[in-house]
Parts: sequence; C-alpha cells; structure tokens
Amino acid sequence: MQISVVIPVRNEEENILPLIEEINVALDGINEHEIIVVDDGSDDRTQDVLIKAQKKHKSLRVIRHEQSCGQSTAVHTGVKAAKYPVIATLDGDGQNDPADIPRLFDLLIQQNKQNNRLWMIAGWRNKRHDSAWKLFSSKFANTVRGALLGDNTPDTGCGLKVFFRDKFLQLPYFDHMHRFLPALIIRAGGQVVSEPVNHRARSQGYSKYGTLDRLWAGITDLAGVMWLIRRAKTTKIEEIQRGA
Repeated sequence: MQISVVIPVRNEEENILPLIEEINVALDGINEHEIIVVDDGSDDRTQDVLIKAQKKHKSLRVIRHEQSCGQSTAVHTGVKAAKYPVIATLDGDGQNDPADIPRLFDLLIQQNKQNNRLWMIAGWRNKRHDSAWKLFSSKFANTVRGALLGDNTPDTGCGLKVFFRDKFLQLPYFDHMHRFLPALIIRAGGQVVSEPVNHRARSQGYSKYGTLDRLWAGITDLAGVMWLIRRAKTTKIEEIQRGA
C-alpha cells in the first residue's frame, strides 16, 4: 500500500499539528506513506509549527508558497511533488476525519480492479457540522453545479478525496479547479464514486474562504467548465498490432 496525503493550508497554526498526528495514527498500517503539507503563504505561525513537526514525524514533507495562490494551486503543488501513485487530499482545518482515508483507499483499489475507469473516491459529508448559512449555500451550489454539469456528485466541496496521481495530472489545471474535479474526471473519460465520510465541527480558527468570494468565482468557473465539457472529445483507442 502506497499513498501520499496532500494537505493545503493557510493560517492553520492551531489545527495542523493535531491533524498530522491523527493522520499518522490512521496510516499506521500502511507501509509506505507520506504527508505533504503545502503552506499557501501563511502569515501566522503555521510554518514554525510545521518545521518543528518535521523533527518528530519522519513521513512529513513541507512545501511553502511564498505568497498565497489559493487552494487549487496548493493541491496541485502537493500532487506534483508526491512520490506515490495514490493521493488523498483533506482540508487543514481538522473537519475532515483522517480515519476515513484507509477505507477510501481500499475502495478505490478494489473497485478499480473491477472497473479501471474509476479514478476517484470522493468524500460525501452527508452529516455536516457547519452553520445553517454555510449548509444552505453549499447545498444550493451543489444543486446548481450538478444540474449544469451532470457530475452526479452530491458534495464536490468535501476536501477528503482519494484518487490516482497520474489521472489527476492529466486534468486541465486552473484556479479553483478543486471544486470541479468530478466533472473534469468524467470529461476525461474517468468515473467518480461518492462515499459518506465523517465531518467534524471546526475547533480552532476560522474559514479562510468567504461565501461571496466562492459565489462570484464559482459563476465564472462554472461557465468555463461547461465550455471545457462541450469541447471535449473522448473515444476508445486501440493500437493495431503488426502482423506476424
């Protein structure tokens, strides 16, 4: 079993160390794993905490963006740097439960053996611990996105996903792409399965993403992804073998 866990963070000094420790416990039975934390230009003590954590946790790698580039860029940076073929991503605020990672990993590997078009297991926070407004806005966004893109994914905003590194790197990269990964995978000829996962209330700090910011960026990005889907061409490919 080989897996790289990628965590994009910005100003999560209170949450990142407990999360790293939880991940190490969750992955204790996985022989080959690494944790890659991408510090997306934090201006608090996040970097100091990570430097100290590296001394304790040998599986921890830390990559820092000089300035904040956004969650999608941080995820992309981490996936490119990863050395293992399967990637797990989760948010750095501690709301995703690392204990779900081994189960999603096993589902991906086992189901891919039966269907090699399955590229991703996407976490589904079917019992969320968020404010009423955040729940409403997320449900509204998922409904609109699903209707327009047909990605059949109830919760694209869940940071907990497990997927194949090489398939991810084939996808078109753009800012905010992490919100549209299922649609992009389907566009490329892959499939995504949603799986219920645990979701926890944020215990420290606050969300770094505002609702209005997500709304306006989401409208522009949604139009762009719709254009990409319309322009996509996929077909079965067969190489004709040279006759004897």
